[in-house]
Amino acid sequence: MAVKLKISEYAKNEIEKILEKFSGVQGSLIMILHAVQEKFGFLPKEVLELISEELKVPLSEIYGIATFYSYFRLEPQGKHVIRLCMGTACYVKGAADLLTALEQMGLKEGKVSEDGYFSLDLVRCIGACSMAPALMIDEEVYGKLTPNNLKKLLEDFRKENP
Repeated sequence: MAVKLKISEYAKNEIEKILEKFSGVQGSLIMILHAVQEKFGFLPKEVLELISEELKVPLSEIYGIATFYSYFRLEPQGKHVIRLCMGTACYVKGAADLLTALEQMGLKEGKVSEDGYFSLDLVRCIGACSMAPALMIDEEVYGKLTPNNLKKLLEDFRKENP
């Protein structure tokens, strides 16, 4: 039975361009998934179904790759991505308290805030041990955080980055 795709013509055309670019390239599935995520920001189920159909690769194999590598996202991200460091130095200095504060502000790991503004990822290390506990918003590092100054940081960030 054929899969009914709920995918726009634009998206389908973009995917076909990506597939054409990697046509005949041995072991290109990861490169294709990378290109699709670069284009759409994540890997929608409908897109993975189309790739499976076009490449004649089982959908389970594609999901296996997409879920194995932490780079790939199966859900959309918020406008700004918060990466909370849970490495040893940050954890010892209070990262768990920061996570609790973020959750109280409505943010959940791997999810997008209701307004679509933030998404939250927990990461092993961001290389800012001397600033522990730390997090990143997009590519900017913020350190020596407490639950109180974290709330102010996010409020100020929203004002400066509407």
